[in-house]
Amino acid sequence: MIVRFHPEADKELRESQTWYAQQRLGLDAEFMRCVDEAICRIRNNPNSFPVALRQSRKAMVKRFPYTLYFVVGESEIMILAVFHTRRNPKAWKRRVDS
Repeated sequence: MIVRFHPEADKELRESQTWYAQQRLGLDAEFMRCVDEAICRIRNNPNSFPVALRQSRKAMVKRFPYTLYFVVGESEIMILAVFHTRRNPKAWKRRVDS
């Protein structure tokens, strides 16, 4: 299945990667490796992840305090949010209906 990012999820991913790059050399690459691994798990078995809100599901990113929220379509998976677990979840929930 094709994996696409909601524009706001893409922005969240880039901002998080930049933040980790500023923290320690190579930490941004490790973050991206862990996000890629989570996306591979989603792609391999998307319906195995718990439902978060209506038709959206969630997958935790290993080693980092992030959750990927996504919806599964017929031919694609849409990542709705790359969300830090300490943020207010109301911020991504409006994307479920868009």
